[in-house]
Amino acid sequence: MHSSSVYSRKTCPRSVGGPAACRLHAVSSIARAASRTTALRAAATSESQTASGGSNGSPQRRGPKAVVVGGGWAGFGAAYALSQAGADVTVLDAAEQPGGLASSWKSQGGKTVEPGIKGFWYQYANIFSLVDRLGLRNVFTEFTQSSFYTPEGLQVRSPLFQSQPRLPTPLGSFVYTAPYFTQLPLADRLTAGPLIGPLLEYSADAEAYEAYDKISALELFRSAGVSARLYREFLEPILLVTLFAPGHKLSAAAALDALYYFALAHQPDFDTRWCRGSVSERILQPFAAHLAARGVTLLGGRKVVEVLPGAEGGRRPGRVVATAPGGEREVWEADAVVFATGIGAMQRLVAASPVLADQPFFTAFNNLSCVDAAAVRVWLDRRIRPATPSNVLVRFQPDVGSTLFHLSELQDEYSATESARSSSVVEADFYHAAALLPLSDEQLVEDVVMKQMIPAVDPASRPRVVDSSVLRFRGAVSLFSPGCAAHMPTTRTPFANTFMAGDWVRQGPGTHAAKGLCQEKAYVTGLQAGNAAAEALRLQPRAVVLPGEEDETHIAAGRAAVRELRRLAAAAAPRGVPSPLGGFTLLR
Repeated sequence: MHSSSVYSRKTCPRSVGGPAACRLHAVSSIARAASRTTALRAAATSESQTASGGSNGSPQRRGPKAVVVGGGWAGFGAAYALSQAGADVTVLDAAEQPGGLASSWKSQGGKTVEPGIKGFWYQYANIFSLVDRLGLRNVFTEFTQSSFYTPEGLQVRSPLFQSQPRLPTPLGSFVYTAPYFTQLPLADRLTAGPLIGPLLEYSADAEAYEAYDKISALELFRSAGVSARLYREFLEPILLVTLFAPGHKLSAAAALDALYYFALAHQPDFDTRWCRGSVSERILQPFAAHLAARGVTLLGGRKVVEVLPGAEGGRRPGRVVATAPGGEREVWEADAVVFATGIGAMQRLVAASPVLADQPFFTAFNNLSCVDAAAVRVWLDRRIRPATPSNVLVRFQPDVGSTLFHLSELQDEYSATESARSSSVVEADFYHAAALLPLSDEQLVEDVVMKQMIPAVDPASRPRVVDSSVLRFRGAVSLFSPGCAAHMPTTRTPFANTFMAGDWVRQGPGTHAAKGLCQEKAYVTGLQAGNAAAEALRLQPRAVVLPGEEDETHIAAGRAAVRELRRLAAAAAPRGVPSPLGGFTLLR
């Protein structure tokens, strides 16, 4: 059946208890994934009836009680660390199937749909280590090339950097990318050179990071002399699909965090591979089973609505209130709490919880914003043949970042069937997509994907739509806007028993290297929050957080020199070091 006859709007609102958690009843064409949640429901039935602090009393506990609010990468990481330390851990997530933006579901026809396709970068050391420890095999594709398109055509194709002889950064990325640029002149590419100064300086100290955070990425690029064409055809496309917003809406510090991996870090860092199926099925569900085997209680369909002080009184969180699937109210006692939700969920939770709203640390979250997204999956009647399986398309819609994935090359579900040879399944994901969400499903599928995106990656193909799925996500991902760092949380909060995790935890000097890498950062901050919570519970933290790869020698020396210059400048300037736009790295 052609999908135009069954178009229906599907919107996944953000819910407290998981970043952009998508309640299945809000998606009209998606059936409950009963086969996936049976084990979790069985474990949850008796536990929910005797929730700690609830009316039916408390079950036997094996250690201090920790409640993790949110069940994505961050929440699972926190639960993993706490369980390793010996805590009694309960994870509460608003979604039926915990997993945050890595969730997936089956359509009525048994087809998998996901809230976007997410890459696994070369530096995802902690996630790759987790997959190995779980004994998972054939989870990822090989590292693949990607192509960047504008309405003018192909702009550049990314090489596989790790397959080339390693050169000192940034020489390797510049030399090996040069043959793949099809339209952008060398003169424009060379205008990126002055960005090396800010890349060395922006995280030299807290004052430098704050100064760069207060200006926009576009303002930084203009001041550095980056050409308008380089920005429009290369830099902004990268920002739109890594930080999910255009340069004028992004903090310069956040942009430099992301660009560091593509320009000044290690030659292979831009290389990406993909999950051979949905992240939920291939990684998070086995991870959830491993957590359950360790005694962690994972409860879906629990929307956390309030946080209260402990039953004995006091001024710190001690009880977590959630609504169960049947609408009943559950109260969970907690010796420690880890919040692993997105920005919007925390804003609503703080507003409903006086114990949190009394602290400026938490009310500052109201100064933060999120970005809308959409995911469109289309089943085609014939095979298309894009040059690369993953593609970035920008300027097809103003200020919207979009990616197009040929799932028939990336995911086993679509590549291992007989029909895969003669048909294709593609996914188009859209970020900073507020202008697209009001469009009908048919407009998104036919006018945007079929008339604009498919012809861009394979002009010769003339496929027709057999079936489609459209998912909308309001406030789905964090917006790293100018000045946001001052309002973002640290792992530790003003409460000794309360901690934060997620891709929006504050970055800057001294933080883990997973900056601009959303899945890895979420998981790492979860491990860090879990370890910190274990310490608060007087347990021995045991979760190992692998550090990022150290800078190459010449980059480390450059950063050290910049720090020393800043120290000397601060000693000579009574009013402190100048802001980046007046600092030594950008002097004209």
